[in-house]
Amino acid sequence: MAHHKSALKRIRQNEKRRLYNRAYKSRMKTEIKKLLAASSKEEAELQFRRVTALLDQMVCKGIIHRNFAANRKSKLAKFVNSMAS
Repeated sequence: MAHHKSALKRIRQNEKRRLYNRAYKSRMKTEIKKLLAASSKEEAELQFRRVTALLDQMVCKGIIHRNFAANRKSKLAKFVNSMAS
């Protein structure tokens, strides 16, 4: 266990951030699963817009890297475009 006051504060801050990031990442995974489970192309396109907005938001907050978000968006766009109308 840390002995310095600043180290104890760091531990508290890191735990808060870990839980905050975990909640966002869990939401991201759920939204992506909803997109992959979409039954129609229109539904998938609507969900794709939601997922894209969420990924961009996570990049701005520093939760995920911008290249990770770009990679996910690219793969999901390919999936949506391959769906039959």
